[in-house]
Amino acid sequence: MATNNTDEKLRPKELTVRGIILGAIITVVFTAANVYLGLKAGLTFATSIPAAVISMAVLRRFRTSTIQENNIIQTIASSAGTLAAIIFVLPGLIMVGWWQNFPYWTTVAICVIGGALGVMYTVPLRRTFVVGSDLPFPEGVAAGEVLKAGTEGSAEGDRESIMVILWGGIVSAVFGILTKTKVLAETVSGAVRVGAGGVAGSVSLSFALIGIGHLVGLAVGIAMFVGLIIGWGILVPVMSWGHVGGAPIADAIDKIFTNDVRFVGAGAMAIAAIWALVKIFGPIVGGIKDAIASTRQRKLGAEVALEERDLPITLVGMWIGLSLIPIGLLLWAFLNSTHLADGHAVTITVTLAFTVVIGAVTAAVCGYMAGLIGSSNSPISGVGILVALLLALLIAVIYGGGGDAKRTAELVAYTIFATAIIFAIATISNDNLQDLKTGQLVGATPWKQQLALIIGVVFGAVVIAPVLDLLNDAFGFLGAPGASHNPLPAPQAALISSLVKGVLGGSLNWGYIGLGVAIGAVVIIADEILARKTTRFRLPPLAVGMGLYLPMELTLTIAVGAVLGKIHDRWAAGRSNPERARRLGVLLATGLIVGDSLWGVAYAGIVVASGKSDPMALVGDFFTPWSSGIGVIIFVAALVSMYRWTRRRAIAKGRRDS
Repeated sequence: MATNNTDEKLRPKELTVRGIILGAIITVVFTAANVYLGLKAGLTFATSIPAAVISMAVLRRFRTSTIQENNIIQTIASSAGTLAAIIFVLPGLIMVGWWQNFPYWTTVAICVIGGALGVMYTVPLRRTFVVGSDLPFPEGVAAGEVLKAGTEGSAEGDRESIMVILWGGIVSAVFGILTKTKVLAETVSGAVRVGAGGVAGSVSLSFALIGIGHLVGLAVGIAMFVGLIIGWGILVPVMSWGHVGGAPIADAIDKIFTNDVRFVGAGAMAIAAIWALVKIFGPIVGGIKDAIASTRQRKLGAEVALEERDLPITLVGMWIGLSLIPIGLLLWAFLNSTHLADGHAVTITVTLAFTVVIGAVTAAVCGYMAGLIGSSNSPISGVGILVALLLALLIAVIYGGGGDAKRTAELVAYTIFATAIIFAIATISNDNLQDLKTGQLVGATPWKQQLALIIGVVFGAVVIAPVLDLLNDAFGFLGAPGASHNPLPAPQAALISSLVKGVLGGSLNWGYIGLGVAIGAVVIIADEILARKTTRFRLPPLAVGMGLYLPMELTLTIAVGAVLGKIHDRWAAGRSNPERARRLGVLLATGLIVGDSLWGVAYAGIVVASGKSDPMALVGDFFTPWSSGIGVIIFVAALVSMYRWTRRRAIAKGRRDS
């Protein structure tokens, strides 16, 4: 391959020490926030845009800063923030009682090895998906536009963006602090009997969930609300009929939702993920063929511009091959901690083969879906569910059915552990191509950006492990041994661990799974009809499944946030600078998420340090009716005030620009 060293020397600053340091600092903030948010709500947020805004505000102080350097910083932060999705699987080992905490170096190794593999698996796909396709890559394009606007704009504009994020975070965190005093309620809920059954309603007073709703958009918000209606409006009343006898009605309904309805949601999510795979299988195969052909041409000596230079494909292949050694050692060490005396060599060999093949498939699938609908909206949790189910069935074949409870528990733990490694591949694949699209728009060098992605993986792994341990010590996870009275739901981890236990223990209620599959199939048909009839309305099947699975207080607040986001975007469309007005709304939503989430992590530290479950409580349960009413009033007032304040800033900026 022909190269030009002069071109490299004339290249603007890109992968710099100060950029790596700043990326690391931003990584700590956003990764910690995403870990907490994912465990609380089952969703994470894209960190590219806020990281780009912060990096531009800081690097403006340096005359030698470039748009490419800013891009590297957002790449590092985005990679680490996306890796936080590993919390969709790893807490399952706590929930099944195998781990009591998160072993630091083991957790770091899973994240680093799997995340770096995610980078490598998607290197050959860049030319096809990013350069040679019409995939929209919505978040990658948005981040690129932010970087370009920031480079061309004024320092005042950057300060204004930072102020919106900052004040959104402050308001969100202050409200979170007040809820921990019990003066304001975190959740408002109630339940009533209806005949021989019952119904319940609840809403979370969480600014983070409002921010999530704003970012995921109206289509996803409506779809999740549809899932809520199916789950809580139809299934809960039907399934609770005759089963709410002597127990408190709220407890009885919660048990029915946890033990029955969520498995219907699992079935809906599974069929939605399979349908997504079917729809993109052809493009993925074609993309891989094009990538191989492109590599062959470069080997023949074709000159490649700096903007088209990836990590060498030989290095990619060697990395993937050599990664099997530490993965094998991790699996061997895990099996040696069990009493499974038979089949170690076969189990590890089969698992490694499964990792190579399914890792490549998930990388292509997640990369394509991120290009299609964005990283935040990509159904990565559905991919994790399918991986766990497939691996559980494979392990069941190796070890046979039946066996005592202890043997089954060890097989369940091993399956979750191995799934976590593959899922780490999926998380980064879900982000890598999105970031490379941003790089393409700003003239970045791909191999430097791919190296930055690996650096981000390392930074993220270092942060994720201690934050997970802190949150486990402070709150625990719903259904896990020793959890507090206010545990984190960790919905995806709970679902995956339940499904694996069901498959290997022979107790999985396939009837509820089948009902979910049927509901999901109906939703898929409805979504396809909508796609053919109109471009304005869609019903994303995976979002419906998530609405079925997540607790009502989470889903309802997210749906409200989606409506507020749509209202703001419609208002922004009528401004003199509609894109800036819309972006300020996005930055406000980001601030709401970050403030609430970082306070959650800080509060976990207070709980652990104090040794008390409610160390900041000022009032008791007797104050609940008052805290609920006051909480709703202040929550709504603060939310309206923040959106109106953001609008005024957008209008004022538009006048100054004109």
